[in-house]
Amino acid sequence: MCQTKHMRLHITLDDELVGELDRRAGRGRRSAFIAKTVERALADERRWEEIEASLGTVADSGHEWDADPAAWVRAGRRAEPERVG
Repeated sequence: MCQTKHMRLHITLDDELVGELDRRAGRGRRSAFIAKTVERALADERRWEEIEASLGTVADSGHEWDADPAAWVRAGRRAEPERVG
């Protein structure tokens, strides 16, 4: 079984922010709320890094959908009967 290590941090927040944190998370749940929020923010940052790294990897032209993108999408939808739309 893998045990998660926890590290104590000292974070300074203004009173108004702490007040809202307490209203939303509850005073005894600050750490869990902050940890969950940081995890989400880091996941967003990783996704944006992946998106930015992929920019320019698909050519601007020469695709089967270039002539009529809407028709290409409709044909793809018809090819998969379990799809809706």
